[in-house]
Amino acid sequence: MSTPSTDLMWQSLPDQPGVYQYYDLNGRLLYVGKAKNLKKRVGSYFSKNHDTAKTRVLVQKIARIEHIVVRNESEALLLENNLIKKEQPPYNIRLKDDKTYPWICIRKEPFPRIFTTRRLIKDGSEYFGPYTNFKVVNTLMELIRTLYPLRTCSLDLSQAALQQKKHKVCLEYHIGNCMGPCEGLESHEDYQVQVEAIRQLLKGNLNESLRDFKKQMTELAADLRFEEAQQVKAKMEALENYQARSTVVSPSLTNLEVFGITSDEGTAFVNFLQIINGAIIRSHTLEIKKKLDESDEEILELAIVELRERFKLVARDILVPFPVSVGEHIRVTVPQMGDKKQLVDLSTRNARAQRIEQMKQLQITDPERHSDRIMAQMKKDLRLSVEPRHIECFDNSNIQGTNPVAACVVFKDGKPSKKDYRHFHVKTVEGPNDFASMEEIVFRRYKRLLDEGQPLPQLILIDGGKGQLSSALKSLDELELRGKIAVIGIAKRLEELFYPGDSIPLYLDKRSETLKVIQYLRNEAHRFGISFHRDVRSKSAINSSLEAIPGVGEKTQQMLIQHFKSVKRLSQAPEIEISKVVGPAKAKKIYEFYQQIAT
Repeated sequence: MSTPSTDLMWQSLPDQPGVYQYYDLNGRLLYVGKAKNLKKRVGSYFSKNHDTAKTRVLVQKIARIEHIVVRNESEALLLENNLIKKEQPPYNIRLKDDKTYPWICIRKEPFPRIFTTRRLIKDGSEYFGPYTNFKVVNTLMELIRTLYPLRTCSLDLSQAALQQKKHKVCLEYHIGNCMGPCEGLESHEDYQVQVEAIRQLLKGNLNESLRDFKKQMTELAADLRFEEAQQVKAKMEALENYQARSTVVSPSLTNLEVFGITSDEGTAFVNFLQIINGAIIRSHTLEIKKKLDESDEEILELAIVELRERFKLVARDILVPFPVSVGEHIRVTVPQMGDKKQLVDLSTRNARAQRIEQMKQLQITDPERHSDRIMAQMKKDLRLSVEPRHIECFDNSNIQGTNPVAACVVFKDGKPSKKDYRHFHVKTVEGPNDFASMEEIVFRRYKRLLDEGQPLPQLILIDGGKGQLSSALKSLDELELRGKIAVIGIAKRLEELFYPGDSIPLYLDKRSETLKVIQYLRNEAHRFGISFHRDVRSKSAINSSLEAIPGVGEKTQQMLIQHFKSVKRLSQAPEIEISKVVGPAKAKKIYEFYQQIAT
């Protein structure tokens, strides 16, 4: 099947569904994929330019292509999933979940035992699960033991052993936890009735058991066996309490599986909910590591197959947030409203909650990896050619047209680098003119960086709309930096992002990490600029009032500004404190001046 040319290899593939496998020169399996049409899908790798570097590297490594033709796309999906799990190719997504979860086993034997286990043995026994919540397992086993007196011993209760009367009842019989099948005190038929009731309980079908208990209680009460009737009533209450603890969604939803997904640049989280008789009986979230910038559709399809196989899910109906192809025998619904839509939203929220929890853990245990993920996401969301490891944001401050100043804040790897923050006095602009001020400040900032040979940012954020962005671009044009640094304007009102030459703004998801970083930058620039403007105004006010005091020169003014910071503090200071700064003679003049103003 292999030839010296990959072009010839893919051109010879059939126009049929199947699975393809890429190998390198050393015969190592690189990647496994599925396709509706093998020839078209594989050909797309070699006939177009790829956006991601990882895909380009993969294509360069391919030396051999093998394929397996199957009957339909669902078979291809199952085969792809099995091959990925078995071979673990380096360029396929990773389903990060290597835990061994417990099962509840109904053992295949004449009088079946029921117990928890982490091992699945193919001996004909029935296994329910696996259960990802250990409290649920313990609650179920406790409920089963409360409701149904089954044996817990490992004795051989075959027909031959019972006929030979090899066994004697134990303490469990005497305290009422077992009905004594080892001595033939309980028939095989009666025992199996209880096992069937447990089987239905584990499947989530509680109503039948409740009806049986109610019938027993009524019959016992009619026979005046009130004590026994009370014991059955206690069992009913225990079963009803367990049913009440299940998350009830809608009695009309009987047997459904619901899937939700959320993802970022490198990781996806897929949650599933299992619905039985209107109640959520299981929820689990799977973490998936991306390798080749896979789409949410591709990831969700593979995750559905994996989760259904892992948890032995058999529902014919599944609910998803968008159309997927997972087999001809499964009805896929994308609900738009009502209870089903709410379930999909709930599953998606569960996936997001898991992602947020993972992000918190990353920040605590591996801040560098967290930063890498944020940078990769920003590059994707903002359509940048490189990750914005160094970002600078500009903001003007000239409240009521006085003391125009500007601020530049610097973020590195998504975090503030406060030692690199800079203040600017606007020098060449008369009056309140935000556009001209922005043009001046951007020019001065990058002229200096160029003159001093300092590194330039990968991204410049301009706090303002199209006008401020155009002003900043004029300065970058003059410095011949246009096209070398990405520039984006952010408008305050609707968080619109404006790009040079594009009249249509970009709107980011309000919950996205990229927008949160941009908002943090913008708010930090505003805070830094306002605080500087406040200081400048205070010093200006001090200067203007001090100039009216005879005998107080420029040097004395500077000393007072440095010490008192504001006019209010100076005007309220006692004479002795002022004298410590400028001496008793000048202090007396200054103190008396402000006392006259106050009166």
